[in-house]
Amino acid sequence: MDEFLYQNLPLSLQSMKGLKKMNFIKAVESTWQKNNSLVCVGLDSDVAKIPLRFQDLENPLFEFNKAIVDATTDLVCAYKPQIAYYSASSAEQDLILTIDYIHRNYPGIPVILDAKRGDIGATSEKYVQEVFDRYKADAVTVNPYLGFDALQPFLNQKDKGVIILCRTSNPGARDIQDLESNRQKLYQIVAFKAVHEWNDNGNVLLVVGATFPGELKEIRTIVGDMPLLVPGIGAQGGDVEKAVVNGKSRNGTGMIINSSRGIIYAGQGDDFARAAREATMSLRDQINQFR
Repeated sequence: MDEFLYQNLPLSLQSMKGLKKMNFIKAVESTWQKNNSLVCVGLDSDVAKIPLRFQDLENPLFEFNKAIVDATTDLVCAYKPQIAYYSASSAEQDLILTIDYIHRNYPGIPVILDAKRGDIGATSEKYVQEVFDRYKADAVTVNPYLGFDALQPFLNQKDKGVIILCRTSNPGARDIQDLESNRQKLYQIVAFKAVHEWNDNGNVLLVVGATFPGELKEIRTIVGDMPLLVPGIGAQGGDVEKAVVNGKSRNGTGMIINSSRGIIYAGQGDDFARAAREATMSLRDQINQFR
């Protein structure tokens, strides 16, 4: 379909273009092998930071994202837009168009919506609709601190990835996640529950930051081969070698290693997409040295 015509369809008709139901875990495993890559590109696109030539377009973030995706699709295992960058700019349609573009043009590459949802049951049901029906994401990040009943509506989506915050990459993670109960730290308890109590449908992953490689190793020991979403590489300063050595599964995969700003803003000129490709390739090759 002509892209102009597609963008001007009502969103309800756009969604009817739809796509085969994707099992997130299987899709990630497939792209790990197909692209020989553990890299996830974070589409944390900011209207104030993208090249000027996009800023007057009707859907500037979508057009920017499309160029990044086209330049990197053979080098990644997933894409991860952060919802705040879209909702803060009233650019939800750009997010819808971005996810749909990936699904239509690069089927099999999964999209994680970084939304960190989690609330009482009825509200979580609405968040499920938001993430999986409105935005058509293949996985979502969720907050476990309201307990199982807040997670259950997400976990019930058997083909979708439910990526639970465990040991996040920010410096303040220690304030709460290192608190102890019965001689176990909170992040250790979350990891144990994730693998032993919450994963009946085999669709659970954990967020574990590359900025805490020691904790990453602990969590890998607790969860076995459960896949981990690993932020903190690039702008946040996580060490690639330490992250991969401590976080990889027995077969040298098991990680979705995210870089956002370090890739999408690798170049600011007209060659920004080429720069993003080079940054993605460099990160992929660096990771692969230690697998």
